[in-house]
Amino acid sequence: MRLLCVALLFTTLPALAAERFTGTWKLDVASAKFSQKPAIFEIGNGTFKCVSCDPPVTVKADGEDQAVSGHASYDTESVRIIDDRSIEQIEKKAGKTVLKAKFTVSSDGAAATEEFTTWPASSDKPVTGGVTLKRVGKSTAGMHAFSGSWLADKAQNISENALLATFEQTADGLKMTQPTGEHYDAKLDGKTYPYGGSADVQQVVLKRIGPRAIEETDKRGEKVVSTAEMTVSPDGKSMTMVVHESTGGVSTFTFVKQ
Repeated sequence: MRLLCVALLFTTLPALAAERFTGTWKLDVASAKFSQKPAIFEIGNGTFKCVSCDPPVTVKADGEDQAVSGHASYDTESVRIIDDRSIEQIEKKAGKTVLKAKFTVSSDGAAATEEFTTWPASSDKPVTGGVTLKRVGKSTAGMHAFSGSWLADKAQNISENALLATFEQTADGLKMTQPTGEHYDAKLDGKTYPYGGSADVQQVVLKRIGPRAIEETDKRGEKVVSTAEMTVSPDGKSMTMVVHESTGGVSTFTFVKQ
């Protein structure tokens, strides 16, 4: 009987452990710690440049759609100078708007706000919200006020559909779905599996890196888009996600189990 109990214990424990990620998780926006690698923009002489974009983008700042290459989620971009402290940015894919954003610099030039709407590739419901930015270094003399280096500081008023993720974990795999339409069903074996519903990500690679932790690598073709270490707290009520972007930035997010 004792041997039977021991056998049952060891066959039951993996199943219990496999449920750590299972459930719906909501991002705690207030606790987000954004990358300390700045976004860099130059606006002057009728031209907008996103120096830190991968690859960099250069278009005329005349409010007209212009072709850009190397970006999976958009193929045209327009930038319109509203006034000396504000600009509007619109990105489209095959003629469909996928992002609309307005940036406004504070009167002292040290901060800025972004108000945005994005349209996910696999959902008709847009994502809306705002981000406050803080300037790194000095403004660029003789150029538009938004020129320079910026760090994301705080996010606010993010729509619910961008905050939720639902996981279903088994002993050897993990399924993920989001209201925005992104999803995958992959094994925890370090192999490549399809990632659906995203214009930027095509494949996912998962591997277990601890009893409460999984590493997720998102790819587009052979290029790594980002890598995230997801760790569930000992009490199972929260999950920390440390995201390493391909551009070198690192951000940390906390999710709360619903």
